[in-house]
Amino acid sequence: MAKEIVKPSILPGFMELLPSDQILFNHMMDTIKSNYEKFGFLPIDTPVIEKSEVLLAKGGGETEKQVYRFTKGDTDLSLRFDLTVPLARYVSQHYSDLNFPFKRYQIGKVYRGERNQKGRFREFYQCDIDIIGNQKLDIINDAEIPSIIYSTFKELGFDSFTIKINNRKILNGFFQGLDIDDSVEVLRAIDKMDKIGLKGVNEELRKIGLDDNTINKIIEFIQIEGTNEEILHSLEEFNIDNETFVLGLDELKNVVKYVKHFGVPEDNLKVDLTIARGLDYYTGTVYETFLDEYPDIGSVCSGGRYDDLAEYYTKQKLPGVGISIGLTRLFYQLREANIIKTKWNNLTKVLIIPMEGCQEEGIKIGNILRSYDINTQIYLEGGKVGKKFNYADKLDIPYVIIIGSEEIKNEKVTLRQMDTGEQIMYSIEELIKIINDD
Repeated sequence: MAKEIVKPSILPGFMELLPSDQILFNHMMDTIKSNYEKFGFLPIDTPVIEKSEVLLAKGGGETEKQVYRFTKGDTDLSLRFDLTVPLARYVSQHYSDLNFPFKRYQIGKVYRGERNQKGRFREFYQCDIDIIGNQKLDIINDAEIPSIIYSTFKELGFDSFTIKINNRKILNGFFQGLDIDDSVEVLRAIDKMDKIGLKGVNEELRKIGLDDNTINKIIEFIQIEGTNEEILHSLEEFNIDNETFVLGLDELKNVVKYVKHFGVPEDNLKVDLTIARGLDYYTGTVYETFLDEYPDIGSVCSGGRYDDLAEYYTKQKLPGVGISIGLTRLFYQLREANIIKTKWNNLTKVLIIPMEGCQEEGIKIGNILRSYDINTQIYLEGGKVGKKFNYADKLDIPYVIIIGSEEIKNEKVTLRQMDTGEQIMYSIEELIKIINDD
């Protein structure tokens, strides 16, 4: 009976890349990681599967509907849907073993059962950093975050991008002055400004039940424009007698001042009163980062300040500030828009082709080259030499080493440079110098 062949396929909403794209993806991930480490963030890795009672301690909301939840025996389990909730559990659990402020980064996959659509993923990488304080966390930490964003996106190859910044206390205090009891829905409407425009925000605010006078004041407020200094001055001139508003304005002024000291150019930082961040737990500074030449991509890095990271797991007050880069979505969008292109088909620098009977010498040479951190592959299949050269050519391997009886006799190897086709015989020492100097 013939074996039934199952059609190979993957689930919608999951990304799988060919090696050349995976190399580019990994390069982006390594760039982000090295920048996080440059600023003193420590790596952690939390389990992909958590106890449901821990992961869903907050309960409710749209996120819980998207959680992949299942049971194994008597245990109720869930796949993590972000890296922040596991961080809260981690800090609470290891509180006595950590040094505060605790600066951590984590790069890992998260899972959300979202409706399948182009550019949205059910499994995706997030690249998070957070600075967690014990009882308190100085506002200057909020000013360091834009410098990390700036450093990271510059090294990723972008020059023209804007880190938009605001403070939720300013918005909340302003709404309190307008006698708006529940500001969350208003914040969510304002946060959609880039997607639905001013008219759309107006309609959203009307749906919430606000009167025209209140709506007009909100619209006037979020339309304040100018340089960062001009916007801050305009906010001062509002003379709003609200403690929350005054505190938020003072925090924003301090963050903007210290961001300059961290070396972020003024062109890359913009106070924007429409930046609200829809998530409920942000309580102070909020950030959104946009690529200026590609506004349709939307925010490529976001985050903010929160008062109490781990309120569901400990009585300790743990304020923090952090950001997240959704790497899978960012990579997909950049590649779709032809903004990034694959540069490498392979990570091999040298392909060794041993002639018949010379495999042992080929293996020996390969071991020597790898000891000098030269990525080396040995072609161990039979066939014509032309076919082997073609293999190297298709994978963009720059050097081929040929080892035959003549090379072994002279204790040398023949080096072929694939771009020119030039072949010269060298000693191992000469060979290593040539390749390392390239």
